[in-house]
Amino acid sequence: MVRRFRLLLLALLLLVPKEAQAAPKGDVVTAKAYALVEAGSGRLLLGKNEHDRLPMASTTKIMTALLLIEAGEDLDILVSVPPEAAATGGTSMHLAAGERVSLRDLLYGLMMVSGNDAAVTLAVHLSGSVETFAARMNAKAAALGCADTHFMNPHGLHDPEHYTSAYDLARMARAAMEHPFFRELVSTRQYTTTTGNKPRTFRTKNRVLTEVEGGCGVKTGYTKKAGRCLCFAARRAGMLLIGAVLHASDMWGDAGKLLEEGFTAYELKTFLPANGAAGQVPVTGGVKKTLPAVTKEGILYPIRRDGREEAALDVRLPAAVAAPIARGVPLGKAVLTVDGEQVAIVTLLAGEGVDIPPLGWFLRRIAWEYLTA
Repeated sequence: MVRRFRLLLLALLLLVPKEAQAAPKGDVVTAKAYALVEAGSGRLLLGKNEHDRLPMASTTKIMTALLLIEAGEDLDILVSVPPEAAATGGTSMHLAAGERVSLRDLLYGLMMVSGNDAAVTLAVHLSGSVETFAARMNAKAAALGCADTHFMNPHGLHDPEHYTSAYDLARMARAAMEHPFFRELVSTRQYTTTTGNKPRTFRTKNRVLTEVEGGCGVKTGYTKKAGRCLCFAARRAGMLLIGAVLHASDMWGDAGKLLEEGFTAYELKTFLPANGAAGQVPVTGGVKKTLPAVTKEGILYPIRRDGREEAALDVRLPAAVAAPIARGVPLGKAVLTVDGEQVAIVTLLAGEGVDIPPLGWFLRRIAWEYLTA
């Protein structure tokens, strides 16, 4: 029999649908499509045409950098620039064929000056060819659940079969921002290379870093077909929001409006702290009568500030467990629902072990009961 402790956290009538708002209040967003998500939960906070398939220009390079970082190679090793990389058009680090450059310097050139030559160099280094690397990009996108994304190259120069959606782009950036080096890479304002034929100094063109409170990344993009594209991120009061705008007339203004609305309309609430106790479970036949049920991972979730959502935490634990029981054994689960929809679930574990009493303990207890009867 499972005991349910239902803790009602917010109890107001639902006045708006749970899905993301269409647009910031009173503001016009110029982008053809946009999405804003909370990084920890992945919840979509704001969106319009967020699943439409559109070209994304150099925001492609978020995936390129993610694959290189996840490969786990020493970023200070030197790689040779292949001729096809040096010949790639568009924005460039101005690499020469045969030049030896570190992976670290290539990644900074990739993200800070949007070097298409750096993108091809990294792709060929990791996978042997642009085509093989693109297949790897598509496999990663599929693993992240990006159903509206398809890559043909590592840089984003136009191809009719190269596209993403605003929602998918935000999801890919969310995965990339989990890596400390990626966060460092996209928040850097100035960087000077130490390898290659000559030093190169890069200065960021990402105005989110300089003009938005808490701005911390991530990547710009532009082609005539894609228009102005931007993937952006900002952190305030412990909440990281990541967004994307595709085919925008004013990508900087759009990013600022979306972030302001996201931070104004939502707050990140802690429903269960990491490593915190979620309840006590009775123990039969053990040296202790109860043990704590704890969660290794907490539950944090963005909730509307205006009270238009009902959130409830359901702690599900057994009525009792029998000793012996080891520390860390699963006991139950905690489920968070918002407006009746399950949005988060964590396993609850035994916070300590409980042994069966030794024989002497039983004899002393029997003797005590006999003497006090």
